[in-house]
Amino acid sequence: MAALAKKDSKDVKLYNYTWSGKDKSGKVVKGELRAGGEHIVLATLRRQGIQVSSVKKQSMRGGSKVTDKDITIFTRQLAVMMKAGVPLLQAFDIVGKGHGNPAVGKLLLDIKTEVETGSSLAQAFRKYPAYFDGLFCNLVAAGEQAGILDSLLDRLATYKEKILAIKSKIKSALFYPVSIIVVAFVITAVIMIFVIPAFKELFTSFGADLPVPTQIVMNMSDFFVAYWYLIFGAIGGVVYAVAYTYKRSAKMQQGVDRLMLRIPVFGDVVKKASIARWCRTLSTMFSAGVPLVESLDSVAGAAGNYVYYEATKRIQSEVSTGTGLTVAMQNTNVFPSMVLQMTAIGEESGALDAMLSKVADFFEAEVDDAVDALASLMEPLIMVVLGGLIGGLVVAMYLPIFKMGSAV
Repeated sequence: MAALAKKDSKDVKLYNYTWSGKDKSGKVVKGELRAGGEHIVLATLRRQGIQVSSVKKQSMRGGSKVTDKDITIFTRQLAVMMKAGVPLLQAFDIVGKGHGNPAVGKLLLDIKTEVETGSSLAQAFRKYPAYFDGLFCNLVAAGEQAGILDSLLDRLATYKEKILAIKSKIKSALFYPVSIIVVAFVITAVIMIFVIPAFKELFTSFGADLPVPTQIVMNMSDFFVAYWYLIFGAIGGVVYAVAYTYKRSAKMQQGVDRLMLRIPVFGDVVKKASIARWCRTLSTMFSAGVPLVESLDSVAGAAGNYVYYEATKRIQSEVSTGTGLTVAMQNTNVFPSMVLQMTAIGEESGALDAMLSKVADFFEAEVDDAVDALASLMEPLIMVVLGGLIGGLVVAMYLPIFKMGSAV
């Protein structure tokens, strides 16, 4: 019966309430509380000796979703306040109330409530796996057990900032050419649908055969004008179908991850970014005192690419049976010799975390340089492609005019 009551209590929908009132000394106090109803808020505050003057239910509308950047900023803020000696619950209050995104404020208030009811901080984080992964929770648990939570939060914040930076670099490298392709398609579609039909009306009065390039462009324009809704609908449908399938199909994600590593130029950037994340994650976990086999669980999930996820699982299996880390990494054939040599030195000297951190620094710098070089390379290439495409259409449409001029 008690278990049933406990289950029912978990099913109760909770809301955020702001309240104001006076404490036992007559001082005006304000705060926030998460509860299943206004009557629970009143009862809780009365038990604390507070004479309540107003209770208002907060509306969560307008809040966007919680992003990796939000969690990274929260981790850094919490680390700073813990180092400054601010009590944990007060730190959650400060960060939650000061955040511009209501969704983040709600999340932090929920975690604070979990801690207030007796859960450890790591246990409270584990109840929100969508925002706090195994690595995050394991490091927080290690910090609580060793009494160095402030130090590990600082290390965790640094880790998340570096991972967020490298993700941003990869996104910017991929976003630039994709955005140009979209712009080129839109410009071409506008020319085909609106500009070329105007030329067609002019050319029909010539009464002569049109040059082949002009005829081809006009036929394409006729197709666009007649079936533009099908073209845009088909492209939108394909993009949606691919995105939908990618989110729900593990096989497709694996295929895309493998393909990403094989794409010329881009593949090299993705590979370096994956290695940087792999080394940074393992370094952070190992330096926190998490056992190697257990650390590799978090490393596999944080690698960001299925090829390295699969390789990490193989490494974990071999290491658990007594194989050295360097040998296990070498057997996967996905790590450069520089990474293997640095790992071997780290194992022999007992400074594996420091060596992996240096490797991560090196590959993060490599990614920065590669993205900058890629941007410099893409700019003239995109200008040539766009110029050739638009210029080809313009020349094709002016060929009949040039032909008329030469005939005259």
